[in-house]
This record gives sequence, C-alpha cells and structure tokens, in this order.
Amino acid sequence: MNEQQRKQASQIKQGNPADVKSDSDANLDRLKNMDSDEMIGKYFQTTYEPPNLKKAKKRLKKDVDIHYDFSIPKEMQSIGDGKKFLIRTYGCQMNEHDTEVMAGLLTDMGYQLTDDTKQADVILLNTCAIRENAENKVFGEIGHLKPLKLENPDLIIGVCGCMSQEEAVVNRILKKHPFIDMIFGTHNIHRLPSLLKEAMFSKEMVVEVWSKEGDIIENLPKVRKGRIKGWVNIMYGCDKFCTYCIVPYTRGKERSRLPEDIIQEVRHLAAQGYQEITLLGQNVNAYGKDLDFEYGLGDLMDEIRKIDIPRVRFTTSHPRDFDDRLIEVLAKGGNLLDHIHLPVQSGSSAVLRVMARRYTRESYLELVSKIRKAMPNATLTTDIIVGFPNETDEQFEETMTLVKEVGFESAYTFIYSPREGTPAARWEDNIPMEVKKERLQRLNALVNEQAKQAMEKYEGEIVKVLVEGESKKNPDVLSGYTERSKLVNFRAPKSLIGKIVDVKITKAKTWSLDGELAEQTAGVL
Repeated sequence: MNEQQRKQASQIKQGNPADVKSDSDANLDRLKNMDSDEMIGKYFQTTYEPPNLKKAKKRLKKDVDIHYDFSIPKEMQSIGDGKKFLIRTYGCQMNEHDTEVMAGLLTDMGYQLTDDTKQADVILLNTCAIRENAENKVFGEIGHLKPLKLENPDLIIGVCGCMSQEEAVVNRILKKHPFIDMIFGTHNIHRLPSLLKEAMFSKEMVVEVWSKEGDIIENLPKVRKGRIKGWVNIMYGCDKFCTYCIVPYTRGKERSRLPEDIIQEVRHLAAQGYQEITLLGQNVNAYGKDLDFEYGLGDLMDEIRKIDIPRVRFTTSHPRDFDDRLIEVLAKGGNLLDHIHLPVQSGSSAVLRVMARRYTRESYLELVSKIRKAMPNATLTTDIIVGFPNETDEQFEETMTLVKEVGFESAYTFIYSPREGTPAARWEDNIPMEVKKERLQRLNALVNEQAKQAMEKYEGEIVKVLVEGESKKNPDVLSGYTERSKLVNFRAPKSLIGKIVDVKITKAKTWSLDGELAEQTAGVL
C-alpha cells in the first residue's frame, strides 16, 4: 500500500466490541418445564424476534466498525478449567475457520478439546445452510444429543452457524428441541463467552441471532489444526443475492478486513512455519469493493506473494469479480498457485440469468480464455447446479458442452436444493426428480472422465507435494497435495510430514495419484 492508502485506511472507525444483549434475555421461562409445543411457540411469539430475511437483505450504507480490543470477560477466563468441549462442523471452509475461532475462545476459557460426546461439557453444532441435506444431518445430530442432555442436565448444547440465521430453523428448534441451550448466529461468534455464561447460570435457552450486517472483530483467538495449512479470512458476507442462495442472508453484507491486518496475520503464520495459506471469503474476489480506498484482491495478493510462505491459495471466486488485475498478479507465479476454483453453476445464459449470476456463458468463456492466456497450465475447477427450476434438456446440454470446452479437472455437482426464503424456492419446478438424477449422473460421468484424463498426464512426472499426514486408508502411507491440488499417496518416513517434497508419480487414478519419493529427495534422508 502507498502512504495515501494507509492514511485512508487508518480513518476507518474503530470502536468498542458490540456487547448487545439478546432479545431473548428478558424474562425467558425455563424451557425444560414446558411440555406443550403450543405453549413454547406462543411464548416466543411475544418475547423473541427470529432472524428476519427481509431485514437481512437490507444493506445499509454505513461504515463497518472494526474492533481491536476484544478480550474474554474476566469472570469467564477460567470457567472451563477441568472441562471439555466438542464442536461438530458442517459445510464450507468459512465454517471450518469459524470453528477455529470458537475453539480458540473456549480454550482461552480453560476448556480442553475432546472428540467424545460423553466427555464433553459443551457441544456446539456449527451448521451449514447451503443444502437441505446438510440441514437434515444437523437435526439428526440434535436428536442423537437429546439422551446425553437428559443424562447430564449440566451439558451445554449450542447450535450456531448459518442455519441459526434462518427464521424457519430457529423456530423449529424453539418448538421441537427445547433442550438446546444456545442458538447464536454467524455475526455473534465473538459473543460466545457471554452467551455461554448466560446459558450456564440462567439455565434458560439463550437466543442471540442478529439480522444486522455485522462488524469485523480483530484479535480473536484461534486454535488451528496443525501447523501446515492455515485459513485467513479476508472478508465476510456476500452481496450477490443469487436467486438460489441463502448465504447473503445468513452471512450479511460484504465486509473487507483492512489490508494491513490481513498481511500481519499472514506474516505471523509464515513465522510459525506454515507452508500454505488459503485466503477465504464467501465471494473472495469482491475483496476491497467496500473499502474507502481503491484496493482489490489483486493488490492484496501482490503484497502477500512477497511474504516467505511457500503456497498461497484463495476461495471462493465469483466470475463477475474476477478482474484483469487479479489475473495479472496471479500470472507472476511464485507462491501464488494457479489452481483456480471458478464456480459457473450453469452453462446456459438463460439459466444464469434467472439465477441472477449476472454473467453469461460467453463472458464466462472469455474469462477462462484470459486466464488460460496468462497462465497456460492453470487448473480450473468449478461448482455446477443440475435441475434448477424449469431447466430444459437443451439448457442442460449447454452445461455439458461448457464443461467439455473449459476442460474442468474436477467439479462439485449438485441437484438443486430449494432454500426457504430465497426467490427460487417460490418458483414452480416442473422437472421430475428422476430427470434431475439422470442429468447428474451424466454430468458426473463427464467430470470423472476429464478428471481421469488430467490425472493420467502426471504419470512419470515429478511433482512437489505438501505432506499433510498419514493416508486415511493406510497409516504406512503418507498423503499430501500438489500445487494444483491433486492428492498424492506415497510411502515415506513420517518425518516428512509438514514438508514439501518431490514425488515421482507411478500411477494415476480418477481422484488421486500414487507415487514414490523422487531420487533427489530420497537421497538426502
């Protein structure tokens, strides 16, 4: 950043951490004494305002407050001594990173991590709202936890994450699962110590879910998984409002962290020996659009590439915001990897229009052409929705031809799942499920074939692998990922875990590669 940018950045308001009391604080009765769903519903109609999707859609033109003075309340700093916590995480990398923050908060309160529900004193379900299947898994888990709560009334069970920002979900928990102790949203994670205090000492259900846009809370503690790969949030929220997507409602408006705060965090991770970082955002390449000075993801990555950390990735991109500056910087290479996840969702301009994606098939292919020209060896992966309401056979075929033309090396593919509160959920859908499943099978067959062909090109090649640990299937085999995010399994000493080593590929499979240590690596062991 230049001096003028730094001066502008310093003018962004800083304030005290929001410590707004929950609407549910006022005289909540003990839910466990209520037997009637009707009584519970009637009670909360008068005392509790659920998350409101209409309010969540409003984007106020106010400055985002950035807070640097977070601290655990004194009375909660050792409340967890001798106790344990467990967090179950569903969904995306953003949820995984939120879990790291909540684990950091609980650890700072004295709690220790456990993976045994019977040993846990606090259990949090960090939920995902993207698809109905994820939601069903959470409610299934809630049902499994009820006997534990009956056996141990002091156990604190909380539901948080994106599902907590959905009006229908919260009301369902209130009416059907009164043994839950806490419900809090994606904007309220920093309030966990105070919410836990309320739940522990009041013995009432604590509900705190804001429909407001949210602030940025810096300096939150984190417990990261290992010291090999780290996630760094660079922005929060999304303003795109695709007609099928609940995320802009559950995660709030786009809010970018200041560049100097991000760079400081990356430098700290580099000093700790991390080998790879991934910059995170619901719409990561919209970074900087809300700042008071001109600064985008390309500018940020141009600075991060100068930091001594071997690998830098970012996810998830929106094609509409993938600009020429970002391509120019990525083409410089170095620690900026050329594996790009670029969700297309559909290959039909007509479907993209009703999805409100705000790009066309042609503009997407033009963007791919720009990327290929600047980075000829770039690996492209994507997300695709099959069976969007009223998608025709011809429109699906356009998706198939686009997948072939781009040559995606892998793709996350899904049958459309309506999310309550989104525009698409109100539309009539005349596509039979058997047709949707058949389309998904055809698409997956094509993606699998392209993935296999891409993998076969690696046979006999030497690739650099970041060794992450033992293979899930065989503890005598190590596994890790190449720069282009290809999974490699090979036999080697466990002392190589956490290092980047050369591996010669001996066999290609559809979704992974087998290999052996290259001579230059084996010779120095």
